[in-house]
Amino acid sequence: MKYTNLPIALLACVALCAWAQAPSRQGTSRAAERRITLDVAVTDKAGNPVAGLQQQDFTLLDNKRPQAISSFRAFAQGADDPPLRVVFVIDELNVSFRAMANARQQLEKYLRQNGGQLPVPMSLVIFNEKSTQVQGTPTRNGNLLADSVRAIGAGAPRELEGALLANEVWRLQISLRTFEKLTAYETTQPGRKLLIWFGPGWPLIMPSADKLTTKEQQTDFQSLVKLSTGLRNGQITVYSIDPLGLDDAGGLGNVYYQNFLDGVPSANKFQSADLVLGVIATQSGGLVLNRSNDVASLIAKCVADAKSYYTLSFDSSPAAHPDEYHDLQVKMEKPGIVARTRTGYYAQP
Repeated sequence: MKYTNLPIALLACVALCAWAQAPSRQGTSRAAERRITLDVAVTDKAGNPVAGLQQQDFTLLDNKRPQAISSFRAFAQGADDPPLRVVFVIDELNVSFRAMANARQQLEKYLRQNGGQLPVPMSLVIFNEKSTQVQGTPTRNGNLLADSVRAIGAGAPRELEGALLANEVWRLQISLRTFEKLTAYETTQPGRKLLIWFGPGWPLIMPSADKLTTKEQQTDFQSLVKLSTGLRNGQITVYSIDPLGLDDAGGLGNVYYQNFLDGVPSANKFQSADLVLGVIATQSGGLVLNRSNDVASLIAKCVADAKSYYTLSFDSSPAAHPDEYHDLQVKMEKPGIVARTRTGYYAQP
């Protein structure tokens, strides 16, 4: 199959079409649909989780307007109600052989520390151009999961063929399709999920090559809305770890995604780069980590979000029109601490 003339619009509408076809939940009241629930990580200046906070320590802003907090809960590591899981995704499609070898080695190192006793259940997904494989069920046995990592076939040494636009679009299609399937499945599972993706993600299509028609923008915008809503409803926080670390720290893609972190308010503002992994991770309340060779420590930094976190909810007002974008902020009353959560949501009338 040739990809030379493949339209860039396929990056969303093909890979995420299942969202558009998903049936709405029957019997869901408008009031329930307007209840917005947020998982909030709070850290000090050193990045350490902060426990012991109360509802009055939080100020919730929707489009810069303070909102009454409808519910508040604090969670500590080890709590099983509600359940929390970590899902590791090894992306062999978008990362070079050398970087992926380092990722597997560092992940195994992390899993075997502390005698292999994991703080929360964890699972492993292996993703490449041929298949997506789930390795067993979630477990707290780090040694068992590390054995699965060690057993992963290394494959033939290769470098990415990302110079051609056709190849970038091909990898992007497969990646987004896999990401959609993973998030759709995790949305059906109870509790909070931390999805840690090893790699900077699929290619970022530069604006100069991003030629979308008005119809394509509308289709892709609808896919974006459904993905954003699905991640929020599924309590999925996304993290991106670049296994190349400092060797790739100067790469354009490691910083350029930051130009697209603002929410997309309408279809005519949509760009293909709005669906790259760094943007999705940041908007979900997760982290993009690409400036360290100590990948095991980066994993620990992501998992630290499970040690102590808070769940807040509020009731949003009816939107003036479908898919109305709302900016979200959580501010802390106490000095020296910072909250991290979803950056926005799409409201409905």
